[in-house]
Amino acid sequence: MSVALTSTAVPTSTRSDEVRVMVVDDSVVIRGMISRWIGAEPDMEVVASLRTGLDAVNQLERINPDVAVLDIEMPDLDGISALPQLLAKKRDLVVIMASTLTRRNAEISLKALSLGASDYIPKPESTREATAAETFRHDLIQKIRHLGAKARRNPLHSMASPPLAPGHDRPRPLAPAAAHTAPAQATRRSFGLLPPKVLLIGSSTGGPQALMTLVAEIGPVIDRFPVLITQHMPPTFTTILAEHLARTSKRPAHEGIDGESIKPGQIYLAPGGRHMRVARHGVDATIALDDGPPVNFCKPAVDPMFTSAIDVWQGSIMSVILTGMGSDGMRGGKDIVAAGGSVIAQDEATSVVWGMPGAAVNAGICAAVLPLNQIAPKLVRVFAGDRS
Repeated sequence: MSVALTSTAVPTSTRSDEVRVMVVDDSVVIRGMISRWIGAEPDMEVVASLRTGLDAVNQLERINPDVAVLDIEMPDLDGISALPQLLAKKRDLVVIMASTLTRRNAEISLKALSLGASDYIPKPESTREATAAETFRHDLIQKIRHLGAKARRNPLHSMASPPLAPGHDRPRPLAPAAAHTAPAQATRRSFGLLPPKVLLIGSSTGGPQALMTLVAEIGPVIDRFPVLITQHMPPTFTTILAEHLARTSKRPAHEGIDGESIKPGQIYLAPGGRHMRVARHGVDATIALDDGPPVNFCKPAVDPMFTSAIDVWQGSIMSVILTGMGSDGMRGGKDIVAAGGSVIAQDEATSVVWGMPGAAVNAGICAAVLPLNQIAPKLVRVFAGDRS
């Protein structure tokens, strides 16, 4: 797969402003490669390169990193076992889980998110494959930059914070971000006049946790309307995420299949590595999978799903843009609004990264900007006919 990558300009930083990164991986090759990449960035530095999770736990207080890139499979103490111990010592530590693309590792990565990890990244099967390595580098650097910067702006706790409560199985609450919430003067549009016939959702970093929260509360919507979701995720991960969405929502959920009819009562998730578009086949709306190039550095991407849905449902579309890096969904959201549909964005205080929803807000296309826990009740009301 050919991916065109461009570097993101970053401001020159002083040493005290740099994001401090701890790399934890039992492979000396991976540790060296990641450390070189980070060392080449002006706004971050490697403060430790460690072989095991046990080393990371024992040295965390001395090192005091902002971000830990944590391998899953390591001797002495693996990543999923080290994670709660690291967060017990430093609750505001940003942990990015790194793993190869196996079903087991994908399951562990999603479990890690529920235990407090901030994000995950799939490692290439071979560092000799240039495109895979460059994609990994681009994604990792962006995750470190955005998550690390937010952690430095909004620290949750000191190093001496108490350990996680036993049985902790939900994402850590996000720190209030009053200084960075959507400005009161941001333009709000009226909700579309046409009753919505479909719910489209786009998400990226922090999305799995947000999606679980959302689908658990929108049963009345799912029962009467189809729900289509694009979450930036690789293959295997999306398969497992669909299974989790089904369990959480207690409704059928699966990866979209090329050519299948779109029906109410179903959740369709874009499969990793392919864009999920919508097409009209006779009287039916159908899934159309697209193996074209990445859009906004992503495959699947939100914009293709949003834009293609207009040909099927015109202005009868309700779309939601959840937490995520970048601006994917904003252009498609503009098209939906121009067609007469509506966009709701997650607010900054409850977003892991306020890139995607922030871009939509700043573009002036949102009918509402809401904390995560208020989005589901709003959707239920809108689909019941309240578009105030």
